[in-house]
Amino acid sequence: MTETTDALVLDLVEWIGREPRLYSDVIETWRTSCPRLTIWEDAVDRGYVTRQPAAGQGVRVAITESGAKFLREHGRGA
Repeated sequence: MTETTDALVLDLVEWIGREPRLYSDVIETWRTSCPRLTIWEDAVDRGYVTRQPAAGQGVRVAITESGAKFLREHGRGA
């Protein structure tokens, strides 16, 4: 993974860490057509974020304990 991609994964996890987000908002905000920028997929594959059912709202995305640790390791509180 490149430094650019790592930095974007960190930004995504930090953004979600501020407050859980609806899956539709995450995908709309972080969508990319570039096959080399798999930010969402990288965050999910690394276990930094998780999808959870949200009653009447669809699916909510929140950071995991691994995601919180990732933020702390990079000086960004979770």
